Amino acid sequence: MKRYGLWKYLLILLVLCFGVIYSLPNLYAPDPAVQISYTSSSQTADTFLADKVKELIEKQNLEAKIELEKDYVLVRTNSYQNQLIIKDILSTAMINDVVIALNLAPTTPKWLMDIGANPMKLGLDLRGGVHFLMQVDTETAIKNRQDGTLQDLRRRFREEKIRYSQAGVESDASIYLKFNNPDVLQKAEEFISDNYSQFNFPLISDAMSLRLVLSDVEIEQIESDAIDQNLTTLRNRVNELGVSEPIVQRQGKKRIVVQLPGIQDTAEAKNILGKTATLEFHLEAQMDTPRSRKTSYPYRNGMGAPAFLQDAIILGGDQVATAQASFDENGLPQVNITLDGEGGSKMHRATRGNIGKRLGVLFVEQKTRTVYERDVEGKQIPVQESYEVKEIISLATIRAALGTTFRITGLDSPSESSELALLLRAGALAAPMTFVEERTVGPSLGADNIQAGIFSMILGLLLVLVFILFYYRVFGIAASLALTFNIVLLVAVMSILSATLTLPGIAGIVLTVGMAVDANVLIFSRIREELNKGREPLEAIDAGYNRAFLTIWDANVTTLIVAVILLSYGTGPVKGFAITLSIGIITSMFTAIMGTRAFVNLIYGSRKNLERISI
Repeated sequence: MKRYGLWKYLLILLVLCFGVIYSLPNLYAPDPAVQISYTSSSQTADTFLADKVKELIEKQNLEAKIELEKDYVLVRTNSYQNQLIIKDILSTAMINDVVIALNLAPTTPKWLMDIGANPMKLGLDLRGGVHFLMQVDTETAIKNRQDGTLQDLRRRFREEKIRYSQAGVESDASIYLKFNNPDVLQKAEEFISDNYSQFNFPLISDAMSLRLVLSDVEIEQIESDAIDQNLTTLRNRVNELGVSEPIVQRQGKKRIVVQLPGIQDTAEAKNILGKTATLEFHLEAQMDTPRSRKTSYPYRNGMGAPAFLQDAIILGGDQVATAQASFDENGLPQVNITLDGEGGSKMHRATRGNIGKRLGVLFVEQKTRTVYERDVEGKQIPVQESYEVKEIISLATIRAALGTTFRITGLDSPSESSELALLLRAGALAAPMTFVEERTVGPSLGADNIQAGIFSMILGLLLVLVFILFYYRVFGIAASLALTFNIVLLVAVMSILSATLTLPGIAGIVLTVGMAVDANVLIFSRIREELNKGREPLEAIDAGYNRAFLTIWDANVTTLIVAVILLSYGTGPVKGFAITLSIGIITSMFTAIMGTRAFVNLIYGSRKNLERISI
């Protein structure tokens, strides 16, 4: 038998140490926790917030450990029941300016976290996660669409020289137009009938005015578009958060379900998912701008007097192609923005004729707050209401005509610039949303099914180990050690890749165990054949490994190809199964061939004149 090189033993030892270290964090169960952070990214958690949280918890005589982190206050509890109680207490007492969310706080030792060793994420069907049920405010989407239509009407009326005296959007989202001349009224009605098919016919008109009401078909289309855009935006935002295998799907007519399995920072998720933030670009109002066409807005950082901006929007955040946070030449945070082609053209047209005037960048955010009302029984019930905040973040003089690229300055902190860039990259929500429900998700298949799944994996592993130990003796010991090493290595790789383990993933591990044993069976059967042909034991071992390699290679590569296809195109349970199968095939190739051969060489490789082996 060929001498096994020292470098191979060192490689196996190095991989073994790697597997043990990076699989260790999975032995430390996380603590149920509540996370409290400010809604504004420019505010960081401080001792005042921590002391307030501590005072509220101590009043209820609850056991908890309060930790002040960089951006939030973390309350560790000793049970999931206390976690929910503390969240309800804090939510009732601290309803404004903070985000209170459920969390799973890791208990991994610091030395492991310092080298990037983190526990493997478990899917909703094993550990659960965070469940959000969000209601889409489609009424606001309809009003926003009508606002845009009114701006377009005003522009086209100017082109057609149709003069009107008043125009606006009413509370029921209908557009009203008032005229001073009946001939102009008739011309306007004919123009709208020919060019705006989304309104009901005949148009509602009286007293020299028109009221444009959307048809039922158009309303349904706007609501559907709003839901679809919010779904896409939420998926983009979840991807930015780096959550593995999230569930973002429509529920009913106006609601969206978001489930984040195994997420560690639910406060950030709730903050990012719920924000309806975007930008609007307006020219500064001049002295001769009519009062009805300008609005006063405060500065975002509170510095400086409010300024008047024209109501006409040059363009919005939906025409931002890319946005990246960076720093200017003075080291202050900024966001570099690139517009799409249409947005760049609009910006160029608006600024080339207004050089020397000021361009305002308006930060528009839909927020929600919780107010408590009493029901018929006198009990306090939480009710969420939405409100809009518009603040100026930049008001700079136009030095030259702008194009598709420019930058936004005047931000308070790097975290604020990063958050703004993230929201712009992910896209704006078509309509604001409110959190109807937030809860932890228990195992969706039930505790009994989970225990049965884990039990079947352990039982299958033990039966395989007993069989190969009995049937292959010393070589069975080598296969058993390699099989255990394979599972440790698989868990380590999944932890490093932040892959999510699901119940179908456990099935993939069981299949991996079978495939790893199958590789050893091929090798050991080949060795027996060589012995039956009369070869010396050492020669039979060498020939068995060499001649079985190609068969093992072909079988595993073809299976790996199928697993990669499932991983690329599958979703949900299929993807969870494919993840563990793909990783398990690669690790089992290493352990079944190199691992067992190293052990066999340690036992028999140094013996000369070997007459018999235990197989």
